Amino acid sequence: MDIFAAILWPFRWVIEAILITFHNVFTTFGIQPDSGVSWVASIVGLVLVVRAALIPLFVKQIRSQRAMYVLQPDLQKIQKKYKGKSDRDSREKMAKEQMALYKKHGSSPFASCLPLIAQMPVFFSLFITLQDAQAKKPGVGLLTQDLSDSFARAKFLGASLSETFLTATSISVQIIAAVMIVLMTGSQFITQKQIMAKNMNPETQNSQFAQTQKIMLYAFPVIFLISGISFPLGVLIYWLVSNFWTMGQQYVVIKRMPTPGSIAFNEREAKLIKKGKLTKEAPVEEVEESKPTQRVQPVSKARAKKKPNGKK
Repeated sequence: MDIFAAILWPFRWVIEAILITFHNVFTTFGIQPDSGVSWVASIVGLVLVVRAALIPLFVKQIRSQRAMYVLQPDLQKIQKKYKGKSDRDSREKMAKEQMALYKKHGSSPFASCLPLIAQMPVFFSLFITLQDAQAKKPGVGLLTQDLSDSFARAKFLGASLSETFLTATSISVQIIAAVMIVLMTGSQFITQKQIMAKNMNPETQNSQFAQTQKIMLYAFPVIFLISGISFPLGVLIYWLVSNFWTMGQQYVVIKRMPTPGSIAFNEREAKLIKKGKLTKEAPVEEVEESKPTQRVQPVSKARAKKKPNGKK
């Protein structure tokens, strides 16, 4: 067993346990064990349980991302301040000022990535478990050889869960796979677009961070579109349900925790004001203070006779 497989082993065992538990529950209620309905429902149940368990990490990721949006204008000022200065002293000062800014906002360039990295073992385990099941391979835990064979034989809308767009035996299977790939890609695009359109303040639009987000907006859907043609239907179902979960979860988080200055933030403020839960502060007018008139001191006779050169 290699290091990668050893790291994923406990995650795969738990995932298989959840998948088989759902399958046993559905078959207990009379659904055929080898039917696509029982296995597709089990995949959906598996995704819902796993994604629900990852909600704290997702919220942390959203908060870190929000902090990165808020600090971008100040970060741009620091970068502009040291633009063109490549000496060691300037680079050190720039780094210190940036780190102080990150500390002030409770974020860092890698803070928004950590939750995603923490989720990777779970996602890899899900993918490998479903792939092994579709290839009629036993798992590391409750997914026995018989259950793997049952999973591979199961059909969804007339298509085997183990078939891919490239290995499809009929045009109908390719159509089903193509529709799922398009939905998977589209949901990924909408999820990323939702962040940029609703939860990013105008001052951040031209920052380096925003440019990276724009690249991801188009790069990830293209990656899903290209790789999706080699994904078995069971894996496509997992990714599609997972993307829908992410899209809905992100909508709720953005609605309740919008970035200050963003469109979502302004919409939320307007709704709260309309419901009377938030009072709109009137702009404070600056009143020019009248300068006190200086009292003219009376000139004494002695000072009046005093000459400019000080002679009496």
